[in-house]
Amino acid sequence: MASNPAAELASAIQSVSINRHPSPAHDINPSTAASKKVPATLESPPRSRTHSLDSATDTNSIASDVIRPRPRRKDFPPIPDFRFEQSYLASLKDADTNWKVAFITIRDQVFLPLVQGIAWNLIMSGWRHWNRGSKFQGQTLGAKVRKWWWGVNNWKVPAPNDTSKDARKDAKVLRKAEEFFVDRFGSALGD
Repeated sequence: MASNPAAELASAIQSVSINRHPSPAHDINPSTAASKKVPATLESPPRSRTHSLDSATDTNSIASDVIRPRPRRKDFPPIPDFRFEQSYLASLKDADTNWKVAFITIRDQVFLPLVQGIAWNLIMSGWRHWNRGSKFQGQTLGAKVRKWWWGVNNWKVPAPNDTSKDARKDAKVLRKAEEFFVDRFGSALGD
């Protein structure tokens, strides 16, 4: 017996739960709602009493959707299954050699996340560059949108030539705070 009974117990439980002969049709992926298309059926609830249309009291108790049912909307397509495991296994379905499996795995695990990360960083760098150079002055669309946004939020729009001592002092404090946070935590781009 090993010196650690807890490790032995965990090992025994794990070895018991291993499926020695898995079935590819049953064990690879669980079925999902997107696995098969079954149209939904709408059943009307059973009525507890019969309605007679002769008396005025009974006509008031009949719901309008029973008398004039709403037309059904156009059917929407099924919700796609965006889980990574399902799409990865579906792409591996036609791979018949180890090289194809390796290619698909490297493509899905390394290359596509790398491309997505590079694209996201380029977009964010461009946004920061564009946003840094935007001004409140002028008649361009960007200036109008910025003025509108500041007005919606009830922020004080800076004056065109605000070179007062307080503004320079505030800018200096803000620059120091920005440098501190960028040095301490990195930028929004994940530096």
